[in-house]
Amino acid sequence: MNSFTVSKTPIEGLIVIEPKVYNDTRGFFMESYNKESFAKLGLNMQFVQDNHIKSRIGVLRGIHYQRKFSQGRLVRVIKGKVYDVAVDLRKESPTFGKWYGIELSAENKKMFYIPENFGHAFLTLEDDSEVLCKTTNVYHPEFEAGIIYNDADLEIVWPQIDGDIVLSEKDKNLPTFKNAELD
Repeated sequence: MNSFTVSKTPIEGLIVIEPKVYNDTRGFFMESYNKESFAKLGLNMQFVQDNHIKSRIGVLRGIHYQRKFSQGRLVRVIKGKVYDVAVDLRKESPTFGKWYGIELSAENKKMFYIPENFGHAFLTLEDDSEVLCKTTNVYHPEFEAGIIYNDADLEIVWPQIDGDIVLSEKDKNLPTFKNAELD
């Protein structure tokens, strides 16, 4: 028996992974990753880096990607809640420029796998939310790139939050989708 179920999304390669959670009076237990179980589901990615991100409510990080040494990402939330978005940047894909978003939370325990050659962003929906992200390649700052989160051509529908969206200076100055550097 596998400890995970996989759901496909409308964009090829993007998947939602739900772990089997064992609850009792002590709390819960779940596997968040098991190489053998993932392989049985056809998920043969190799992870090489783990990132842990904490953000206050309203922080929007992204849309980020690497032009070279692209990273696949397995994203999950261990505290709080975020709206997680992936944008297809594969020029040969029939869904090039399309996006998919999902709410990830400590409560629902869902994980979102975003393969290589996708842009990634998330909006924090609860204060002090913590996100864990496993990647298939190490971070190379010299190849970092991005797209502005509110690009009119992408038409991403972000959830409403109380207050303003908080962006880093870098993310405030990202180019539009049409002007983005895509390899």
